[in-house]
Amino acid sequence: MSSAESKILKLRKELEDHNYRYYVLDDPVVSDAEWDTLFSELQALEEASPNLVTPDSPTQRVGAEPLPAFGSITHRIPMLSLQNGMNEAELRAFDERMQKHLETNSVEYAAEPKLDGVAVELVYEKGQFVSGSTRGNGEVGEDITQNLKTIRGVPLKLRGDAEDCPSLLEVRGEVFIAKNDFEELNASQESSGGQSFANPRNAAAGSLRQLNSAITALRPLSIYCYQPGVTEGASFETQSDFLEAIRKWGLPVNPESAVVRGSAEMLTYHTGMGKKRERLPYEIDGTVFKVNSLNQQDVLGIRSRTPRWAIAGKFEAQQATTVVESIAASLGRTGAVTPVANLKAVVVGGVTVTHATLHNQDEIDRKDIRIGDTVLIQRAGDVIPKVISVIKDKRKKNAKKYRLPDTCPECSHPVHRPEGEAVARCQNLSCPAQVKRRIQHFVSKNAMDIEGMGEKLVDQLVETGLVSTIDTLYDLTQEQLSELERMADKSADNIISAIEASKQTEFHRFVYALGIRNVGEHAAKLFEDEFSGSMQSFMSADFETLEAMDEIGPIVADTVVTFWADKQNRSVVASCFDHGVSLKVPDNKSSGALDGKRFVFTGTLETMTRAEAKRKVENLGGRVSGSVSKNTDFVVAGPGAGNKRKKAETLGITVLTEKEFEDMIA
Repeated sequence: MSSAESKILKLRKELEDHNYRYYVLDDPVVSDAEWDTLFSELQALEEASPNLVTPDSPTQRVGAEPLPAFGSITHRIPMLSLQNGMNEAELRAFDERMQKHLETNSVEYAAEPKLDGVAVELVYEKGQFVSGSTRGNGEVGEDITQNLKTIRGVPLKLRGDAEDCPSLLEVRGEVFIAKNDFEELNASQESSGGQSFANPRNAAAGSLRQLNSAITALRPLSIYCYQPGVTEGASFETQSDFLEAIRKWGLPVNPESAVVRGSAEMLTYHTGMGKKRERLPYEIDGTVFKVNSLNQQDVLGIRSRTPRWAIAGKFEAQQATTVVESIAASLGRTGAVTPVANLKAVVVGGVTVTHATLHNQDEIDRKDIRIGDTVLIQRAGDVIPKVISVIKDKRKKNAKKYRLPDTCPECSHPVHRPEGEAVARCQNLSCPAQVKRRIQHFVSKNAMDIEGMGEKLVDQLVETGLVSTIDTLYDLTQEQLSELERMADKSADNIISAIEASKQTEFHRFVYALGIRNVGEHAAKLFEDEFSGSMQSFMSADFETLEAMDEIGPIVADTVVTFWADKQNRSVVASCFDHGVSLKVPDNKSSGALDGKRFVFTGTLETMTRAEAKRKVENLGGRVSGSVSKNTDFVVAGPGAGNKRKKAETLGITVLTEKEFEDMIA
């Protein structure tokens, strides 16, 4: 080994050790100036011997050539959102649900602060950092590998020998900017004539989405890692074991992470972090609690977009006072008429707020909110601004009371408020604003994907009366489109062709396009799998059948049943099929000895995990649900089985021991 190569390896090792002490151990032994001197020395040596530069050298964090655009990366396991617990009662209720599902009276949780940053995923292969991405839509994120390399807290290779590192390690984390660093960044932006950032999270997000990673390298980004994705070559029993392992491998873990047991300790931790919030060097908006046992997480599974085994405890938002300058009625897609306060601009939690929802007329009357009032506002859950109260000492004599209009602000149709309900709605099914939004959703890319059918064209079609419901799209002719403003014959031909092409679609796309409340793309795919692409079976499903589905809860089940109970909805869907819409039959369904059979597992499995049992059922064409219903075929009951076994016996459903289940699948 040459002296230059030896010196380079020594400097890299020193810099990696200093990074580890600074970002992971929070125990630096050199100043920033000393670190910079070592870095400059390494940089000079590598410039003199470019053949010795490697991708994991600290010098490779300075940024690569600008990208023309971001690519995309599909997450092997979806990056899910968390359900929110807005108060202590909801955290206690979460713990009660976990005890019930796990059939135990005590559950251990991994606790951590909920950072207000940007979620990312890091991927290491044989200890080397190979790619990184944003959360994106949960399934596919943007490839920001170059930008993540610039963050000094992200190790370019894991600590330890290669054979001690997993062959594949996916780690989820949160990129953020510390409070002091944010203030310095904004000061620098302003002094150079640039635009300042609204808050640290926006600054972090904007920095990660720079196509020129050299700019990202100049931003003071930090990261804490907290969740595994796919891991090969290493295994963990608990969430806390995982955090300790990645910490040893050189990945930063929040030092405030802890293990607690039961709701009492959860609340103590949550309250303590709330008191500590202002003293922390970074922004947090709550706490996160995850069932610590990874096996129990597997048992609990997920609902549509959230894991059952985790919850985010939200803090009370920061508040501010401002003035209600006016109040206006706003119409939602479902016809709900909501009063909105137009506010004198005010910064709340680092975000400029100019509007706040007043919810409904009862809320306005209860709080006695008037135009011209000085009000106390907050961002509920640090997201949606709302008026908390009126500061009546500052009320002006001419402050005006407000009443919601009796007619729709969009179509002037009478507004109806059903007895016993707080929300007033426009009952006009032909209300142009509602029709436009329904059509825009129906033709969108992830729905029926009718190319060329943009917002302005949809507006014209509705305003001219050519389209009133989604099925009337299929009545359009080339001649009708050609007569519209700014519509050439060729464009009209292309749109008619796109409408015709959309008729051959997939079950999940069509269901998503219908705009059923609470049914997004993921839920639509779940329904496609459950009902084997049969629209008739889906339309006929009762609440119990839907609610028993894995990942589908009672709220979604109720809205689906309500949607199909409406005769007009059924009529419009039937009309679509009469116009030639057809659904491709899914061709990726497994089949086998258990084809179509539904299983529920309860109690403790002794020879396999719940996840393994589920895979075995699905590989043979069966399905696994989280709850027992009349549609369940078998309940597999291990030691400790409780209410699910009792319900199965009451319904006359076959109950199997684990041995009988193994014999069946054999």
